[in-house]
Amino acid sequence: MRRPLFAALAAALLLSGPLAAADGKPLRIGILNDQSGIYADMAGPGSVIAAQMAVEDFGGKVLGRPIEIVVGDHQNKPDVGSAIVNRWIDEQGVDVIADIPTSSVLLAVQEIGRRKDKLVLASTGGSSDFTGKFCAPTGIHWTYDTYALAAGTGASLAKDGPWFFITADYAFGAALERDTAQAVEKGGGKVVGRVKHPQGSTDFSSYLLQAQGAGAKLIAFANSGADQVNAIKQANEFGIPQSGIKLAGLYLHITDIHAIGLPTAKGLILTQGFYWDLNDETRAWSKRFYQRHKAMPTMGQAGVYSSILHYLKAVQAAGTADTGTVVAQMKATPVDDFFSHGGRIREDGRMVHDLYLLKVKAPDQQKYPWDYLELIRVIPGDEAFRPLNEGGCPLVKAAAN
Repeated sequence: MRRPLFAALAAALLLSGPLAAADGKPLRIGILNDQSGIYADMAGPGSVIAAQMAVEDFGGKVLGRPIEIVVGDHQNKPDVGSAIVNRWIDEQGVDVIADIPTSSVLLAVQEIGRRKDKLVLASTGGSSDFTGKFCAPTGIHWTYDTYALAAGTGASLAKDGPWFFITADYAFGAALERDTAQAVEKGGGKVVGRVKHPQGSTDFSSYLLQAQGAGAKLIAFANSGADQVNAIKQANEFGIPQSGIKLAGLYLHITDIHAIGLPTAKGLILTQGFYWDLNDETRAWSKRFYQRHKAMPTMGQAGVYSSILHYLKAVQAAGTADTGTVVAQMKATPVDDFFSHGGRIREDGRMVHDLYLLKVKAPDQQKYPWDYLELIRVIPGDEAFRPLNEGGCPLVKAAAN
């Protein structure tokens, strides 16, 4: 059973821990995510470790203030997440909220940030509406979004259908299905059906049968975390790939591949904002992370590190933690770290950087632990992310007037 709301709030406080002695008013960063549920592997404690690494690498203080990390488990519920964030801001003086998987929670937190003038740094939450119709001057989207996943995986497999979507019944699933279907149809492909499933499903048999009955040649899973792992495993148990129907995991992580295993996952195409084994820089940071977490970082966890480090650099350069001033500094300064060289933050809050189209290796191609993915191509940021004038962000309209 899910813990009640008051217990979640208590957990948020109990998990809070200073990274430096409180010898002045601390600058507090809240990591809000799923700590033990279906998204814990892709975010969870690993995102906290990534945030701690960013603070430590920065030096533990900014403008003479100690930097503290507080942690909250939103249980993938918007009301729980909103209550934690309101308490953080009103009672603990939290300056920025980061990570935030589960798009329904992310969009709720976006509104709190807008109303209370607090920065929201999204890394593992993915709805492209965050920088579209729900954009805010206080919101920055770092690692990926549903449009970018569609521009990678959806566009590359558009003509391998007809497509059938098995979609998680929440905001992220709806956005991922919408953006991918548009990419498929734009690429000359066809969608023959779709079905929704509840979050945390364990039995996908009826959905897989519907896809087969609709005449699909490609089944796309517009879900994430344990839901996607379970769906792909069950599809293989039922012999669906062996029957000639392709599978597309639209939001897969390195930890998902680890859980599924190469014999089952081999050949899957995925789009990532980061992969640990891309180059010497990514490997060096990822091996440091692995020493603490015993798993290689997901793209979202790497994005947490990068976004927080960029934020702290902006606070230092601006000479203040004032939200508006810091956001302006972040947008004026290119992102330059192992995650992205030359990344930039647009006026809608989208951080534009290269993405990567990758293929899961066969078992006989693996050379060392966590050697799971083969790079197919680099997707330039301007191609990967939605054009600025197409998202419906009111900030862009205001800037154009």
